Amino acid sequence: MVALGTQSPDFGLPDTEGRTVRLRDFDGKPLLVIFLCNHCPYVKHVANDLAQVTKKYMDKGLAVVGISSNDATTYPDDSPAAMKVERKSRGYHFPYLYDESQVVALAYEAMCTPDFFLYTKERRLAYRGQMDDSRPGNGKPITAADLTAAVDAVLAGKPTATTQKPSMGCNIKWK
Repeated sequence: MVALGTQSPDFGLPDTEGRTVRLRDFDGKPLLVIFLCNHCPYVKHVANDLAQVTKKYMDKGLAVVGISSNDATTYPDDSPAAMKVERKSRGYHFPYLYDESQVVALAYEAMCTPDFFLYTKERRLAYRGQMDDSRPGNGKPITAADLTAAVDAVLAGKPTATTQKPSMGCNIKWK
């Protein structure tokens, strides 16, 4: 796992409307970077709750961006056109970006979907881990407990827990 305190890698990627979104667009705010995709059962499991949780925290000053780095040639459900439909149907209020070259996923050391990276407003990594203990089929409720505890701490200017559970999901579909 990437060490806490690590500086956020830069990015400039197209969103579902074709606009380029850059890291600097979120200057002055804590930032949650979520690597996700459309077809992954782990993402599908939490997607509706993720839309609600991120909206709630965006209203409190958190910046959020979703990034899909999957190879859309092999996985057409993760194409930019499909991402546009997914963003609307899920009610994502955050920009959903496409990392076609996969350079951004490599820079962040993202491994799976969903994978969460929370940065302070100074762009220092405060949290990298799971949303919660819920998984498809394990019967545990979706609470977003791990992620929201970290976001609450960052928004309050407090340190996050030093013990963090890694994300679990589908591997990023590399070219």
